[in-house]
Amino acid sequence: MRSLNRAAAILGAGAVCACTTVGPNFKEPASPTASGYAMTGDARPAVAVLSPDTRSAGPWWRTLGSAQLDAVMTQALQDNQTVAVAIAAVDKARAQVQSVSGGLAPQVGANAGFERERINLAQFGFTSFPNPTINLLTIGSSVSYDLDLFGGGRRRVESSLASQEAQAHRADAAYLTLTGNVALQAVRIAALRAQIDALATVTADDQRNIDIVRRAEAAGGEPRSASVGGKTQLAQDQALRPALDQQLAQARHALALLVGKPPSEWTAPDFAFTEFTLPAAIPVTLPSSLVRTRPDILAAEADLHADTAAIGVATAKLYPDVTLGAAFAQGAITPGTLFNYASSGWNFGPTVTAPIFNGGALRADRRAAEAQARASLARYKQTVLSAFSQVSDVLTALAHDDERITATTRVETVAEAGLQDARAAYSLGGGPLLSVIDAQRQLDRARFNRIDAQGQRLTDIIQLYAATATDWREGAAPPSGR
Repeated sequence: MRSLNRAAAILGAGAVCACTTVGPNFKEPASPTASGYAMTGDARPAVAVLSPDTRSAGPWWRTLGSAQLDAVMTQALQDNQTVAVAIAAVDKARAQVQSVSGGLAPQVGANAGFERERINLAQFGFTSFPNPTINLLTIGSSVSYDLDLFGGGRRRVESSLASQEAQAHRADAAYLTLTGNVALQAVRIAALRAQIDALATVTADDQRNIDIVRRAEAAGGEPRSASVGGKTQLAQDQALRPALDQQLAQARHALALLVGKPPSEWTAPDFAFTEFTLPAAIPVTLPSSLVRTRPDILAAEADLHADTAAIGVATAKLYPDVTLGAAFAQGAITPGTLFNYASSGWNFGPTVTAPIFNGGALRADRRAAEAQARASLARYKQTVLSAFSQVSDVLTALAHDDERITATTRVETVAEAGLQDARAAYSLGGGPLLSVIDAQRQLDRARFNRIDAQGQRLTDIIQLYAATATDWREGAAPPSGR
């Protein structure tokens, strides 16, 4: 045992000597120099305010003021299966880090065995002796330690840790995507319900036009066929309802999927525009801060880190590897003598392996790792550019949303006044029925355009929150622990 202790001490001393790490050290990509997102000539929304830090103390969707949305979001964060997959992937990555890290520690094993053996003495020239049958009992232990002289093992751990970090950021992205999609479906339900309500008003107006014509017919001012045009318009408008009902059903089913429930076991709330509050101002993080908060960018950076460390793994294979090993064993043919000193044996010493000829495979592996790191850097840069472009798109969309709502509201007001004038003129015999129907159609289009504009503005507000990676958590700590 003293020999085994001595061997362990030598292995520990060897561990202290391992200090060289080959391969490039990872450097965090430089922050972007852009100070904003707008291209020259872009419209700028009044609601968006550039800020160096937009991290909030609570979920972003609560700024919309919907208690129903808050309840649905809580359930989705608990039961959504895509998020469950992301969490499991983080757990897997964490276990893989522990597995790779464990390979750097001294490896200690134990063994025991029992064999019954008949010895063939004739092969040794003893033909006059009978072949004996014996029992062979062994028990022992071994320890080995890779000195990792050039840091290949440490680079593997570094790469594994970076991969874990990337997976954690992807989990963050899954949460952010989920919350955005839930809010978008809620707004879609509200918009479709508003369109259905508007369609009910449209068909009521159609019926009102028919009633006006019928009164004229009864008074003898119009022929019996005069109401045909109004009835046709009513039928056309009523035919729009099934398509809206189908779209509403699909939106409600999609929300059930996000919540992690089958449609038969969960009912979506009846969202309405009136329950959403438009924020007076939305802080938008600066580009230099966005790269430090948006999870897809952080995941791409962690992937770059992992691939950079992989260059060191491939480089270390070009150098010699030294492993210290020791073993101690007891062997005997009878249990009574198994633990005697005379039955013991041990060995310890270093083992050196070095590549001499491998057809250039190891250098090719290093070149492949270097190419992979260059590709990861390009993907990181592309991810950053795509994020900036997405934020720019949403910001200009919001600016145009404000203009569109103002315009559609004005058109609706004018169209409503025009319809009233056309009806009054027709009732007094001063205008044709066609003018009433045309005025009605113009008002219908104006109503639907205004509803569509309201829904689009809410949609773009939600997309802005998601694009700028506004915090979705109750507290400050994300699931990645960053």
